[in-house]
Amino acid sequence: MRLPVRALPIQAIRRRLGSGLLLAALLCASAGHAVAQAGSRVHTVSMEAVGFSPAVLKVTAGDTIAWRNADPFPHNVTARDGSFRSGDIAPGQSWQVKVGKKGRFPYACTLHPGMEAMLVVE
Repeated sequence: MRLPVRALPIQAIRRRLGSGLLLAALLCASAGHAVAQAGSRVHTVSMEAVGFSPAVLKVTAGDTIAWRNADPFPHNVTARDGSFRSGDIAPGQSWQVKVGKKGRFPYACTLHPGMEAMLVVE
């Protein structure tokens, strides 16, 4: 059995093709955005022995930094310029922030004088 073939005017073909190309372009743009999001990294800073390790961390804008408290008492993460502040982080807990602004960000634990470090966002 042969199915009937329906002829489409050129304008209809262009409309269908044009909307298909638009859809394809939108899907590619969405996929590119997902790849850019997936490309960001998570870095971990350990809080132990009343110090931050590493003491200087270089990251890329868009990355996430997670601070993990490995000491048996609370710590916090407080940027000197006030751009981020964790509040107290209990032993065994963590806190994270996604950085977007480039620059050098010295930070400290306000509970323990001398517990200082530097975050460099490139």
